[in-house]
Amino acid sequence: MSPSFRTLLHLSIALPLLAGLPACAPHAAGPAKAAVAQGRTLLARDPAQFQALLATAKPGDRLVLADGVWRDFRIDFFAQGTEGAPITLAAQTPGKVILSGKSNLRLAGSHLVVTGLVFRDGYTPTGEVIAFRGEKGAVASHSRVTETVIDAYNRPARQESDHWVALYGSDNRFDHNHIAGKTNQGATLVVIRDPQYGLDNRHRIDRNYFGPRPSLGSNGGETIRVGTSHQSRSDSHTTVEYNYFERCDGEVEIISSKSGGNIYRGNVFMESAGALTLRHGNGNVVEDNVFFGNARPHTGGIRVINRDQIVRNNYLEGLAGKSFASAVAVLNGVPDGPINRYDPVVNAQITNNSIIDAASIELGAGADKERSAPPTQSRFASNLITGGSEEIFRIMDDVSGITFDGNVQTPVKQPALAGITRRPVELRRAENGLLYPTDPALAGTGVRRDLKPITKADVGVSWYPKDVPQAGFGTGHTLDVAPGDGTLSAAFAKAGAGDILSLSTGLYRVEEVLSVAKPLWLRGAGEIRFSRPTLFRIEEGGALRLTGVTISGADAPDATGNAVIRTADGMGRNYELRLEDSRFTGLDVNNAFHVVAGGKGSLAGLISVNHSIFQNITGAALKLDAETDDLGLYNAERVEIAGSEFSHVKGGVLSLYRGGKDESTFGPKLDFIDNKVTKAGSADIPSLRLHGVQAIRITGNRFTDSGAIKVTRTVGEPVTIIQNNEFKGTPAP
Repeated sequence: MSPSFRTLLHLSIALPLLAGLPACAPHAAGPAKAAVAQGRTLLARDPAQFQALLATAKPGDRLVLADGVWRDFRIDFFAQGTEGAPITLAAQTPGKVILSGKSNLRLAGSHLVVTGLVFRDGYTPTGEVIAFRGEKGAVASHSRVTETVIDAYNRPARQESDHWVALYGSDNRFDHNHIAGKTNQGATLVVIRDPQYGLDNRHRIDRNYFGPRPSLGSNGGETIRVGTSHQSRSDSHTTVEYNYFERCDGEVEIISSKSGGNIYRGNVFMESAGALTLRHGNGNVVEDNVFFGNARPHTGGIRVINRDQIVRNNYLEGLAGKSFASAVAVLNGVPDGPINRYDPVVNAQITNNSIIDAASIELGAGADKERSAPPTQSRFASNLITGGSEEIFRIMDDVSGITFDGNVQTPVKQPALAGITRRPVELRRAENGLLYPTDPALAGTGVRRDLKPITKADVGVSWYPKDVPQAGFGTGHTLDVAPGDGTLSAAFAKAGAGDILSLSTGLYRVEEVLSVAKPLWLRGAGEIRFSRPTLFRIEEGGALRLTGVTISGADAPDATGNAVIRTADGMGRNYELRLEDSRFTGLDVNNAFHVVAGGKGSLAGLISVNHSIFQNITGAALKLDAETDDLGLYNAERVEIAGSEFSHVKGGVLSLYRGGKDESTFGPKLDFIDNKVTKAGSADIPSLRLHGVQAIRITGNRFTDSGAIKVTRTVGEPVTIIQNNEFKGTPAP
């Protein structure tokens, strides 16, 4: 790419990034159509035929994969097209060529196009599903992957890392693709930069749908990462524009920019926990993006680090995140720090942004003994800040290096910073879905009136659904289960996802471990006794809800470490567990008999316990402390326990553990409200052991003759609220 071309690109003029592939208009609904030389159409019906045809392919040819399921197909698309005659690999019918099992795609050469494929029902045999590289350093240039789907193509265990898309080389485009459901470790899409192939990449990532990615519970859950810290002080010149990110919750960095000279423009972030983070690299531009949080926890905006960053004309509404996930977070840096730490903020220009009903703007974020360099030579100007009765600004260090000018904020009790005018602001929602001041005097404050957010319908592919109904508790059928020996096991074998198993009054005996590999709801008045070390084992894809049942351990074997409910180790997907109006008793046949035991490598999105009774238990009611490697991992994102009774629970009510110093995640969070705890734990065993928990609320409880509450704060800015509790014969926390 010539210097003049590069200059025009960074002035936002719509020019082709791929020779022979015209750029899309800013809000085009479909992919660009190229006018290219016409060659042959070559239809392959199996991998061997594809390889034979590929060997004969010439510029302008179109290799077509026949409709059907191609299992364990490792596609090596290595070829040389030309500027006016690319070589294309396409599905016979878009969406009807399914790559399953252990399949992947590598493309290397130049002027290649891939379109219409679907990856699902398996996982890559290598470290990448789609890689713009081949063997021995061969990479792709001036190539494109478009209208392709990667859907839940996950490795079985969450800690087995891979990337779904890896952009190597230069001048490549990834557009109009559908990428959703990644649950294992590793960024969804990465730009790999290597001096051997040139660091000035000039890739374009546009008009893709990045669908839900649940919390990973550790570092490595970014949706997009551009570069790494090793080469971060050089420029990539990658453009990420007009993409739609929906509930991308993998970790605190939705986009992790680890290089310079990049443009992040016109993207929409819908209810995504985390932030667009300028982690490393200088001279990036963040403009015209729209963030809708809808008050969802941890939804954030833009985090600013390093030199010469421009953050302008972004719209941020309803963001509930704080600290590193604030609507705007300007970090403190490490003076003369190594390349993998935080360079100080110098010459940041944060202008004409609208921050509506957000929880936090944090300046000097992360300030500590190491991150001791506050922002300097920076400007915060013409921003509109509205909503809330509490002060949105959190000043964590000296902000004299930031000039405030022409900002408007709706009134709160605290005095205003210089350069911020406090005044009432009436807002009205415009046709573009954004809120603007009705006062013409504020026309130059906040975002432009012509900002038009891209919609979900504008991105991805038209032939693959973006909103797929998920099976949940009660979405299936209701199955009546009669008391007796083996009747519950038989019902489990027949039950489908979302079914309700309705138990009548009576005794249910279970002689096998009941595998929960789908959402199931047991409700009724029956009593369940089990003769195996475990009653329920939650597997991949499983979720369990118990309502109104009684579970007794009287028939359980005499073995240490029994559990009513345990999870498989190394689960890829998060699970949910709800215990309501239920009773757990007689778990005392041997030592360490737990009610719930989380396995290593498993993560509950939610564990909810309501109005239930736990009595005569030698282990813990909830043992969620398997992640002892101190790598920032933990077993549950949210734990909510309310209105329940715990008595004679020797192992304590709850052990919830997150070790290490990693700052990439938000959890765990605990609400422990209005419970009665009697003779739980001991002088040596806490009734509640909370290690590294980020948000704790313990209120309205009564502790009698029980072990202490032990809270260990390890990382981040944990919030601990312990109030209005009664302690009798129990040490105060």
